[in-house]
Amino acid sequence: MDPGATADPAPSTLRKRPISVDTSRRGGDGASREPARRPERGASEARREGEREEESSMAPAGEQAAPARGRGDLEASEPMSPAGRLFRETHFNCYIVATIGLGAATSLQVKDDAKRHGRPRLVRTTVNLDDHIIFPCLDPAATSANPDQAVEDYLSSLSTAPMDHSRPLWELHVLDFPTSEAVSAVVVRMHYSLGDGISLLSLLIACTRSAADPARLPELPPAPRRAGPGHARPRPSLSAGLVALALWLWSYVVLAWHTVVDVVCFVATAWFLRDPRTPLMAASEGVEFRRKRFVHRTLSLDDVKFVKNAMKCTVNDVLVGVTSAGLSRYHFRKTSDTNNDRKESQKSICLRSALLVNIRKTPGLHALAEMMDSSKSNGAKWGNLIGYIILPFHIAMHDDPLEYIRQGKRTAERKKTSLEAVFTYWSGNLIVKLFGMKAAAALCYGMFTNTTISFSSMVGPAEKVEFYGHPIVYIAPSVYGHPHALTVHYQSYMNSIKLVLAVDDARFPDSRQLLDDFAESLRLIRQAASTR
Repeated sequence: MDPGATADPAPSTLRKRPISVDTSRRGGDGASREPARRPERGASEARREGEREEESSMAPAGEQAAPARGRGDLEASEPMSPAGRLFRETHFNCYIVATIGLGAATSLQVKDDAKRHGRPRLVRTTVNLDDHIIFPCLDPAATSANPDQAVEDYLSSLSTAPMDHSRPLWELHVLDFPTSEAVSAVVVRMHYSLGDGISLLSLLIACTRSAADPARLPELPPAPRRAGPGHARPRPSLSAGLVALALWLWSYVVLAWHTVVDVVCFVATAWFLRDPRTPLMAASEGVEFRRKRFVHRTLSLDDVKFVKNAMKCTVNDVLVGVTSAGLSRYHFRKTSDTNNDRKESQKSICLRSALLVNIRKTPGLHALAEMMDSSKSNGAKWGNLIGYIILPFHIAMHDDPLEYIRQGKRTAERKKTSLEAVFTYWSGNLIVKLFGMKAAAALCYGMFTNTTISFSSMVGPAEKVEFYGHPIVYIAPSVYGHPHALTVHYQSYMNSIKLVLAVDDARFPDSRQLLDDFAESLRLIRQAASTR
């Protein structure tokens, strides 16, 4: 697929597009994300006569108003992928929202050198950047008194603000005031049908440069080697002996058995197998339409790596263990407050998460970022190339904090010996072709409503990067629009990990306390690892 035409290289001054939004906290049931009239736009500055910039982008076919002129050279529309169609269903109208903290004040001089991509049924269209670059009109008293809360409230308001589907479904919101972590911030909001988190992060990386050397792309951590029988070494030679050959064959027997078990559990979950009711689960149906709050906390990547080396596991194993520990602290504090029988309230339970897995042959961001930067196809694919697995989290009180890491390691290693993610991806495509999108959406909706949380982690640049001359301080992505009251996301950048929680504002009024539970769990695990 041609990634798109290059925009006019001459820089242009963007007009400010001010909007007024409601950032107030809502009451008990939260606000509903129903279609509503878009906020009024203020008058924008006049452009210099004759200056006009056009950008080639992607928009959903059938929803994009065709311009009266200039359509002759536009390419034909492309088929919409099943995953892209799924994310446009009523109960999966998902959006990615990413806050990017900047180390400098934002500049209005924008030169577009990036190329736009998309995977649903798309047509090329002329894009007016003024419709996508947004400067919200926030209360100056609120931004000066508590800027962090002002950013958080604004992000929360976006979760109930509809996007105009007659335009390409992406926006860039500029919050040009200092917070406790950054001099300014920008918020990227795009519809999930345009691409998954890996695609969005790769596009961001392709638009950035190393702060140490602005001529090159950022340095990324080495791409991980795929582990497990599904990514096993080639068949051993006969000289290796019968034992080596038998072990190789046995690994595929284990792979087949675990895949069958996981597929049966996945189908059962989609139909009837439901997690126990806990304070972490959505209180009622329709949570996907309610107002979400996005909170984040910076964790030390060095602490995570210290635990990883001490326990001889992976970073993801540690993050799974920390998540189990943090959720356990929150759950048992909540249940102990309402249950007089402490022993019964601290009974071990198993909660499950829907985990998104990148199924690309190239597991890292390198290939996608290089493809978008060079405009040359290298086999990397933009879009929604993700499968789902059901990842269990054991909620229990352990005297030894390292037990959470051991349990997390066992869980992760078990899931590596299964093709559940590949099965869910291809079976979803097959169901769409055989029974239609409604059947696939019903299956996914059952899987989400019968599990408790969504979980995801992504690897970011290993060094400091700049976005068109603006140093990036942090990256905090998340997602909303799916039927979970809690979404946990980890994003690494330099020597830190940003923990981002997307919570149902009504279900988790104490979301900051939940962040504290995660941070305290990592501290206790790090302390235990240093004394073992």
